[in-house]
Amino acid sequence: MEDRNNIEDLDGRLQILEKRVYGDRGCKLNKTVKCVDSLGKVNAALANTANKRERVKILHKKTEDLLKYLDPQFTDYIAVPDAMKLEFILAEEDFLRTQASMLEQVNTLQPYLDSNHIKSVPELTTKLQRLSQLHIKQQDQNEELSAEVKRLFEEYNKMMFLLSKQFAQWDETLRKLEGPKPGQKVE
Repeated sequence: MEDRNNIEDLDGRLQILEKRVYGDRGCKLNKTVKCVDSLGKVNAALANTANKRERVKILHKKTEDLLKYLDPQFTDYIAVPDAMKLEFILAEEDFLRTQASMLEQVNTLQPYLDSNHIKSVPELTTKLQRLSQLHIKQQDQNEELSAEVKRLFEEYNKMMFLLSKQFAQWDETLRKLEGPKPGQKVE
């Protein structure tokens, strides 16, 4: 029931919006007006008007110049003299030389980049992915085994501590039971 009310509300809002956009004309004719057709007619009318007016034709021709003048780099082109540009280039000479040497190095290494080994990388990606998953699984198993070994060492150390303590008690008990040996002083 609530969905139906929402749909009716939405339909009412849509009708109000259509009335605002198309006016009474769209409602009276009970004919849908397609926006694309309307925009096409407006575009054709503007093109006809622009072609008839000589000033508009001139303006269209000057649009490229206008865009060039509006470009922020154009002011740099006008404001910066050639001598200053030369100084900029000379200031970056070391950087440009290192970039050129690196580019030459890339060009010499180009055959390696075009080798079959590099070209087969996409095919090997699935194998690498499987190996990565296997490696992650083995790392998890390794962590589990390390934790288990650590637990076993702790149990072993506890057991050895308890056994040595027990042996010390038995040794003490045996000494008391045996009594002092002949020729030994009693403390």
